[in-house]
Amino acid sequence: MSQQQHPEVVRIARDLIRFDTSNFGGGKAEGEREAAEYVGAYLEGLGLAPEYYEPIPRRTNVMARVPGRDSSKPALVVHGHLDVVPAMAEDWSVDPFAGEVRDGMLWGRGAVDMKNMDAMILTSVADILRAGEQPERDLVLAFFADEENGGVEGSALVVKDRPDWFAGATEAISEVGGYSITVDERRAYLLQVGEKALIWIRLVAKGRAGHGSRLHEDNAVVKLAEAVTAIGRTRWPIRLTSTTRALLQGLSDLTGRSMDDPDALAAASGPAEAFLRSTFRTTTNPTALTAGYKHNVIPERAEALIDVRVLPGTEDDVLAELQQIVGDDIIIETVVRDIGMETPFEGDLVDSMVQALGRHDPGVPVIPYLLGAGTDNKALLTLGITGYGFAPLRLPADLDFTGMFHGVDERVPVESLVFGQRVLTDLLRTY
Repeated sequence: MSQQQHPEVVRIARDLIRFDTSNFGGGKAEGEREAAEYVGAYLEGLGLAPEYYEPIPRRTNVMARVPGRDSSKPALVVHGHLDVVPAMAEDWSVDPFAGEVRDGMLWGRGAVDMKNMDAMILTSVADILRAGEQPERDLVLAFFADEENGGVEGSALVVKDRPDWFAGATEAISEVGGYSITVDERRAYLLQVGEKALIWIRLVAKGRAGHGSRLHEDNAVVKLAEAVTAIGRTRWPIRLTSTTRALLQGLSDLTGRSMDDPDALAAASGPAEAFLRSTFRTTTNPTALTAGYKHNVIPERAEALIDVRVLPGTEDDVLAELQQIVGDDIIIETVVRDIGMETPFEGDLVDSMVQALGRHDPGVPVIPYLLGAGTDNKALLTLGITGYGFAPLRLPADLDFTGMFHGVDERVPVESLVFGQRVLTDLLRTY
């Protein structure tokens, strides 16, 4: 199949992947401007009037409003982010920014997180407008910068400075939900109705600088290493919420297995096991170390970054416990902190998402779950907009989809993208 023969949703996702929008965090990023301009040009081609907001050079956000048939209904925000985490090309089987299609898959950084959904949004709206139709209600299409840095230079600034973009909106849909998993050889869909809170912390150890050859009992590197090891080896207890209990009930109904051991029940979900188990507890993963500048110099200071994800409402308790784990000699600095959230698995939008999936994959159950990571829905919540994860994908049973978020050889089946576009188009036409 030639490149031009690929379905439009695949071509758009491929084009977006080819923009290197790598976000290293802390303000270091390639920037989203070219990708945002591509999205804006596509929206203009549909007769819409995109608006841009670039509060920081090259960190570009773009929005367009699509008039609905019934403007008296609250508007729905349909949003994605245009940045991606970095990719080390030497680790990949393909060029991570080539947008290559092979073996029925679209490969590249962003194929899963989340240029696939960006393309589904654009082409779903295109299907509706090109048919001379309108969505049921007004849609606010938003494409944010900096989500992979917690939205600090993206959605957080947009909701603060341009709340008018979201006037009249009460609900939102975005990434990391609506995809299928296989549980004991039976397919089910996970619909995201909550997110753990994100706390990115920096551990700082201080000691006395000196020559690397001497006896030295005040070594910042040793102190940091002990603290990082202590955190990395901490096993946080299971603590269920209303959403994770509902998830376990859904898995139990599918498998006939007991809910008594949540980890064992999650194991029935195959490659999604690790993704689901992380939602039952706090996770604290060391992700970066910084210390020293020469082989024979003991540094005065050593630092580590820890990615902390906690259940909603437990943020302060976890920070206090982390201080106990590392001891008073280690300074804990909070780099980024945002909220967790949970929403009941009910209401007209939830019903409409479930029904849309059911029309395209009849008889397959839809189960609520709590996302262990975070999305830009948290920023929208500050405007009173309730967000869900709904990027619908019917996936092969053996594909480790959740493992490819920020992973190597990120890829998504072409057929899954086409399925997702159809389901999303159906939802936007009818809800």
